[in-house]
Amino acid sequence: MELFTELNSWHWAVIAVILITIEVFAPGAFMIWLGVAAAFVSIVLALFPALSWETQFVIFAVVSVASIYGWRMYVRKYPSTTDQPVLNQRGEQYVNRVFTLEEPVVNGLGKIKVDDSTWKIEGDDCAPGTKVRVIGVDGVVLKVEQV
Repeated sequence: MELFTELNSWHWAVIAVILITIEVFAPGAFMIWLGVAAAFVSIVLALFPALSWETQFVIFAVVSVASIYGWRMYVRKYPSTTDQPVLNQRGEQYVNRVFTLEEPVVNGLGKIKVDDSTWKIEGDDCAPGTKVRVIGVDGVVLKVEQV
């Protein structure tokens, strides 16, 4: 407990730098906001050095939650745009592409070879050699229809 009673603004500044550095090496837009909160506590403590350690931690917790919530609300209101919106959504990249079946679709289920991998497909029963178009994705299953 003695360690907490001797916290000053420099301690919080070092904590802020450490948290922001962690965010640089392991990005995820989470630790930076804890670092911002620690920096805020550092500034408040420089202005009001008599604050108890309990008050410091309450300020840190409140500012941490508020900054994370504020960031999430900002991102929800102003989402980032990209020229490749399905870059990390592999199944979505196949929507509207046409493939030829090598195996039949039986009871609405089958498999299709796409590039270097095999995908499960779901759609109407079809014979091998039928051309199908991917119309959607449900997890790791491609939804198809006959062309």
